[in-house]
Amino acid sequence: MIKLYYFNQEDFDQLIGWLDSEKLLFQWGGAHQFSYPLDQSQLFDNINNANHEDSKLLEYKAVDQTSGRAIGHISLNRIDRKNKSARIGRVLVGDKNYRGQGIAREMINQVLKIAFEELNMHRVSLGVYDFNAPAITCYERAGFQKEGLLRDASKVGEEYWSQFEMSILRDEWLNHRGESVNESWKESNSI
Repeated sequence: MIKLYYFNQEDFDQLIGWLDSEKLLFQWGGAHQFSYPLDQSQLFDNINNANHEDSKLLEYKAVDQTSGRAIGHISLNRIDRKNKSARIGRVLVGDKNYRGQGIAREMINQVLKIAFEELNMHRVSLGVYDFNAPAITCYERAGFQKEGLLRDASKVGEEYWSQFEMSILRDEWLNHRGESVNESWKESNSI
């Protein structure tokens, strides 16, 4: 089980260590946001206006509640309180020992809860590169729907990467969350 806490300057070195290749950095942060190699000044500039009551960016670290260790990172950005929309970004299970255990989905569920219950958002979107099949599956299982493909949207080195746009609306999240609870109950009570 994990819990989200605000990401801060004390977490910079760990995140920089996780993002040890240009390709991984761009998958995490987008091809236009950060430059490789990632450094503390880039992260400081990024969170300078984050994690405040009215900020448009909330950056989180995911902490394993058993060990107390930070094992992942996720953000909720482009928070638009007028239009009640936000965007999930920078999803990473950084500690490789925790990958493949449903941690990313748990992070997504917790950040959706923040978006829909605490911030009263109507719509949450995200972008995912089309070759990242595990992430796409994770987002679909959390209730996201593909809206379209942005072909060759980002240039990384000499390659172009295409990106799926995905979203979930508040009502869809409420319905999906109810289905997930019912499925869990059925699984735990089956013989």
